[in-house]
Amino acid sequence: MSNFDYKFLITLTLHAMKKFAGLVFAALLGGFFSVMIFSKIQPYDRGFTSPSGLPPLEGPPATLARYMTKLPTTLPDFTLVAEMTVNAVVHIRTEYERKSSVYDDFFGMDPFREFFFGPRQRAPQRPIQASGSGVIISENGYIVTNNHVVAEADLIEVTLNDNRIYEAVIIGRDPTTDLALIKIEESGLPYLEFGDSDEVRVGEWVLAVGNPFNLTSTVTAGIVSAKGRNINILGGGTAIESFIQTDAAVNRGNSGGALVNIQGDLIGVNAAIASNTGSFTGYSFAIPSNIAKKVMIDLMEFGEVQHGLLGVHMTELNSREARERGLPSHRGAFVASV
Repeated sequence: MSNFDYKFLITLTLHAMKKFAGLVFAALLGGFFSVMIFSKIQPYDRGFTSPSGLPPLEGPPATLARYMTKLPTTLPDFTLVAEMTVNAVVHIRTEYERKSSVYDDFFGMDPFREFFFGPRQRAPQRPIQASGSGVIISENGYIVTNNHVVAEADLIEVTLNDNRIYEAVIIGRDPTTDLALIKIEESGLPYLEFGDSDEVRVGEWVLAVGNPFNLTSTVTAGIVSAKGRNINILGGGTAIESFIQTDAAVNRGNSGGALVNIQGDLIGVNAAIASNTGSFTGYSFAIPSNIAKKVMIDLMEFGEVQHGLLGVHMTELNSREARERGLPSHRGAFVASV
């Protein structure tokens, strides 16, 4: 190889090395300035408060995804609340005598047969049995349940969660709220205290405790779906309906059971479900505890409920009615008649 070829290769190699060294130097210089600028930036804080238990927002802007991955992902623990409530909820079995109508008595007679063979001997009819739930509200045996669970019952049998069985008597009933107060003769019983149903918020967790399908105390969980529901199941007139709506599973036998919050307070008495099949399909309704508490106190003291009547018929306003009546607002109640 000639001297010219050696000189060309050496020149080309030196040129490449200078170019590579320049790139490395530029990269190092850029990194140095980036570090210097970043160290002068103040922590990122625009009034956002980090979730409880998480570190404060510092450094570069934090993304929502970063914090969402650290937020709690588990449901509340209901074990303690369940233990506090199941022993205060009872199973109620009732018996009713079959009542024959005048129509049955008249058309069931056969005068010719009775003339020749004597009166017909009718087979004894078995009583009708039904069941529901109840909530112990005092240590000496007072129990709140639904009126439709015990109305006209000839026998009321209460079974505690520990399988003790008692016969109960009716202290009083109030069909206008579908509530009843019964009592068993016992003391030292576990019981639930009334909570403030006015403080219940839509979206909060609740537990429904009852005896569906004649099982022992059963607990289901859900949230409050709505408040102040009127579903017209008590016949209108002077009936009082302002149900707490929940998606906690409630089935036959839950009537009269407890609706409790996560503190274990009784905030409602389960009364009905919205269903075309008779089984739970997504919504259930409970009588608010503030109504139940007032009814129970009246039944204990007076044997009947004292209701206050305004003497007016009110309807809930909407934008159409407000427009037709020339009203300035579409919210509130409208006095339709006096």
